Amino acid sequence: MARYVTSRLAQIVVILFMIVTILFVLFRLAPGDPVSRMVDPSLSPEEAANLIAQLGLDKPIGQQYLQYLQNFVQGNFGHSFHYGLPVGQVIMAKLPNTILLFTTAMVLSALAGIAWGKVAAWKKGQGADMALTVAALVTHTLFLPWLALLVIWIFGYKLDWLPINGMISAEVWLDPASGHLDKALDVAYHMVLPLATLFIMHFGSYLLVMRSSMLQTLREDYIITARAKGLTERKIRNHHAAPNAWLPVITSVGLSLAFSINGGALTETVFSWPGIGRELVMAVSQNDYPLAQASFLLIAMVVLFANLVVDLLYAYFDPRIRY
Repeated sequence: MARYVTSRLAQIVVILFMIVTILFVLFRLAPGDPVSRMVDPSLSPEEAANLIAQLGLDKPIGQQYLQYLQNFVQGNFGHSFHYGLPVGQVIMAKLPNTILLFTTAMVLSALAGIAWGKVAAWKKGQGADMALTVAALVTHTLFLPWLALLVIWIFGYKLDWLPINGMISAEVWLDPASGHLDKALDVAYHMVLPLATLFIMHFGSYLLVMRSSMLQTLREDYIITARAKGLTERKIRNHHAAPNAWLPVITSVGLSLAFSINGGALTETVFSWPGIGRELVMAVSQNDYPLAQASFLLIAMVVLFANLVVDLLYAYFDPRIRY
């Protein structure tokens, strides 16, 4: 196992180097001039040239690449053109918001999908199975922006029950009398609509994966043996079949969490949730190269390490798997 982990970490280093190189090239081939967005038209040509030199954009492309690699190793991603702040500072300010929303949504939808997937597989061909499967297929194929706008229109505009954008209420967070509980409840209140949207979008895929895996597990010999031993159907389902059917779901959840670090750009944009996905969209649209590059690198790193963690969890939950 130690050799396997070492080998995978070496592969991750090589792949990261390739990703860093590709991003460097692609962002310099992209249309648009970020300097023109930063330079005040009233600046003299000498002042504009001085600003370009400070950004290092006047150096040959090879020197820029070497400097870029050095900065990457040191964790220095430059300054955001839009915010005028270090990119790392901008990302660390937005990353917790994304983790809070998307991790909560993925965990809740996975728990619901696993629970209902067990029921659907156990009652194969019955009414409960048909209803759950149809519901999963419908929600899994919904168009996310349409669903997000629909819940905003119903619960935000028509019923006026919930806030439709943002993460906090200024009147709560600026009130000196508001305690930590009041602020936490305010964040939870703003999370309801985006959380419900993500839950509806994702629980169906977990349900279908769990149902399929559970049906395959129920045909194994040890399930027949458990029934021959006189165990109750509930114990066979929950303690023998379900734990062995979790492995495909673990993969799905792990990779979903990894890819959700990009913030689900559509979700965060529609609900104005201040996370990484929304910042990535803004960075690309405003030619904020340092922030966009760092965001893509963060996504790549999380996905690579999530794959490694998923593989290790496979071996942990299934002793038959060895690397």
